Amino acid sequence: MIEAFRRHRPAIAIVAALLLASCGGTSGAPGGGAVLSIDTGDGTVEVQVEIADTEEERQVGLMNREELAEDAGMVFLHETPTAGGFWMKNTLIPLTVAFWDESGEILAMIDMVPCEKDPCTIYDSGETWLGAVEVNRGFLADQGVEVGDTITLSGVPTPGPATS
Repeated sequence: MIEAFRRHRPAIAIVAALLLASCGGTSGAPGGGAVLSIDTGDGTVEVQVEIADTEEERQVGLMNREELAEDAGMVFLHETPTAGGFWMKNTLIPLTVAFWDESGEILAMIDMVPCEKDPCTIYDSGETWLGAVEVNRGFLADQGVEVGDTITLSGVPTPGPATS
């Protein structure tokens, strides 16, 4: 059986790639079409994002990454509002997380510190949220983003009114 897998591995890889492409590949790398826009009242801030919309993708997040482009991030989506926080176990990059509700309003923004070993801090918004985005620490503040600003997503088929 292992030998059969080895013989067909290239074909399996091609089929997997085609399936991902045909499904929209919501977890693709930045530049794959998913854009998070933040209306600050003074203008719009755009972030090229990867989408973590499965439990496995949400658990891994940005762990073990050594860098993140300045205008890039990772979005964590849920189909229904949720509570809970983020931790930075095995995350090497200092990050800021912004949580938003069903209407796309930013509820909280928290700067997070990398953590190599337990116990790691849990960063919790204290609110029920539908989505969150992690970006390089300080990026949102540098762009003038504040709690109460509005987030929309484009270029990705996801549930919830904060998407288009």
